Amino acid sequence: MLTHKMFKELLDKQKRGLEPFFSSLNLDVFAQVVEKIYNCSGIIVVSGVGKSGHIAEKISATLVSTGTRSSYLCPSHALHGDLGFFRPNDLLLLLSKSGESQELIDLLPHAKKKGVFTIGAVSQVQSRLAKEVDLVMDLPLGQELCPFDLAPTTSTTIQLLFGDCLAISLMKCRQFTMDDFAMNHPGGWLGRKISMKVSDCMLKGTQLPKARASDRIMDVLHELSSKQCGALLVCDEESRLQGIFTDGDLRRAIEAKGSDALEMEIKTLMTKSPITIAPEVLLMEAIEKMEGNGVRRVHVLPVLQEGKVIGLLRLHDVSLPVYTRSTPK
Repeated sequence: MLTHKMFKELLDKQKRGLEPFFSSLNLDVFAQVVEKIYNCSGIIVVSGVGKSGHIAEKISATLVSTGTRSSYLCPSHALHGDLGFFRPNDLLLLLSKSGESQELIDLLPHAKKKGVFTIGAVSQVQSRLAKEVDLVMDLPLGQELCPFDLAPTTSTTIQLLFGDCLAISLMKCRQFTMDDFAMNHPGGWLGRKISMKVSDCMLKGTQLPKARASDRIMDVLHELSSKQCGALLVCDEESRLQGIFTDGDLRRAIEAKGSDALEMEIKTLMTKSPITIAPEVLLMEAIEKMEGNGVRRVHVLPVLQEGKVIGLLRLHDVSLPVYTRSTPK
């Protein structure tokens, strides 16, 4: 049973474990991290593995609620199709205590090929991850609270402290006001979600990436790449949706069939009953549908009216807007 004495010992040990973070954090590098994220015109994508992944999700949520566009990315899902989410003006923030998480190391070169700037927040500056990212933020760590120095405890607390300081620094740089904050939370923000509909944010017309079911994969690669949606809407002559074909479908097909996959018709690989949405649906409901309640996240939603495709909603486009910037102090 935990006694007052044992509890006091744990508190003292945690204080000692956190002390290097407060005394040795490189403030010059932290300022560079803040500036890079502040000047990023795209999405701040945050990722991590295991307990660091949970912290990454929380940091991303805090960034969003305080005026910085952000999204969490599972590194495993990224390597299985979700890389289509990235744009060249995005920034990838990776959290790892050891800097040796293989999933993150595997993700890095693919993100860089997309033109994404990478930042690693690690507690081991000699790690492989630290050596591969564009900018490394050392998170000084004493000892884990775990008696075996194994379970992520103090290290995740440090990551959380870093994320909170980062979010609030950006909040101050953006001169994010109480009114702005209220707009993002129940009350004021609810009013905005009620007023905005899918039709206000969807892509339409020539922006839509389309293909026919009989098209060969090799014949639609340009459409898939140039429209930068990470998916193709497979429609008939009357614009009725027959399915959806994604970057992930392409990757899986090439893994299974090699170059022969490029000769296959879209209809053999597409998802025939994708999740769709109507244009008059509130944006709040659309975002919840795309997030999938943590079960299955989708980054694009075909928008249908009377059974016909009239638009495409991208999760990338419905994150919070970046607020008017001031010069970072």
